[in-house]
Amino acid sequence: MVKEIRPAVVMILLMTVLTGLAYPLAMTGLAQLVFPHQANGSLIEKDGKVIGSALIGQNFSGPGYFHGRPSATSDTDPNDSTKTVPSPYNAANSSGSNAGPTAKALIERVKEEVEKLKAENPGARVPIDLVTTSGSGLDPDISPEAALFQVPRVARERKLDEAPVRQLVQQYTEGRLFALIGEPRVNVLRLNMALDGLKAR
Repeated sequence: MVKEIRPAVVMILLMTVLTGLAYPLAMTGLAQLVFPHQANGSLIEKDGKVIGSALIGQNFSGPGYFHGRPSATSDTDPNDSTKTVPSPYNAANSSGSNAGPTAKALIERVKEEVEKLKAENPGARVPIDLVTTSGSGLDPDISPEAALFQVPRVARERKLDEAPVRQLVQQYTEGRLFALIGEPRVNVLRLNMALDGLKAR
């Protein structure tokens, strides 16, 4: 019996060491060597203090800032642990809304957001990513169209000319990876940090 069990025990121990220790340590070391910034969370610092990550969106709601995509993440209601409350960009609870295209609540929310944005920038077409949530609820990027749509409001609130704000959006627009993968995008946190450096007229 021992003869039959010994190979199984040896294989379990060997595979545990290989896949549970050696492989993760090798991958961690390689990531630190080749991509240290990404391996450590793509953290963004300002004045030596970490203010966020380039990979996780933040809830910018002030009128003088560019806004990201709506977020459907939630958190436990502090008054009733059996319920949840909206908590935009809650990295501890990444999720989409799970609402289908025929969901009445989703349709009403999108219509409300579209009307609000049309009032903000009359005559301009509302970009879809400003009224729909991402699958994770943590998307840090918006499309260049969504950023340009917000230029008039941001410039007005900050008493800036639109031209330098528009130029800032173009400067912070990232292209497709290897010119093939993904879509052009603008990181909202990086754009807002650069925006804080512009002087009001």
